[in-house]
Amino acid sequence: MNEAYVECLVKGKKNVKAQVGKYALIVLTVALCVVAFIFFKLWIAIFAVATAALAYYVGGYVGVEYEYLYLDKEITIDRIFNQEKRKRVETISFEKIEVVAPIKSYHLDKFGKVSDKAKNYGIGVEEKPDRRYVIFLENREQIIFSPSEEMVKVMKNAVPRKVFND
Repeated sequence: MNEAYVECLVKGKKNVKAQVGKYALIVLTVALCVVAFIFFKLWIAIFAVATAALAYYVGGYVGVEYEYLYLDKEITIDRIFNQEKRKRVETISFEKIEVVAPIKSYHLDKFGKVSDKAKNYGIGVEEKPDRRYVIFLENREQIIFSPSEEMVKVMKNAVPRKVFND
């Protein structure tokens, strides 16, 4: 049996909303602590502790990385928050895949344009050269990801009629 194993880790686009929310909650926490200290109000101090806990929780979603794992005609995508929490978001079998191609490839023309509702598990921004790829599934679902060259090469060797690297 010809099994292949490739792992790839990429940094995703920073979540600006979470970052702004985190800093706003930190400022609110400091302000509440100062007010609680000046007026000696316990309920304000309790509220300050609650906002500090919320800031810690929101801060966990600022840095996002994606790990792609290719093993025997199956791609697994995990989302990693702040290098601490890992969550499996997709497991894709090549039996369900119609095509895998670069985001601006002519091979995607017959499947329609990549929609805004596509699941984006990639770097989130266009680079030069653009390394983002699109997976079109049988149910017309679209997934954007940013595999390494080695992963694309292994996928193309396993299923050459479905994987293109223009």
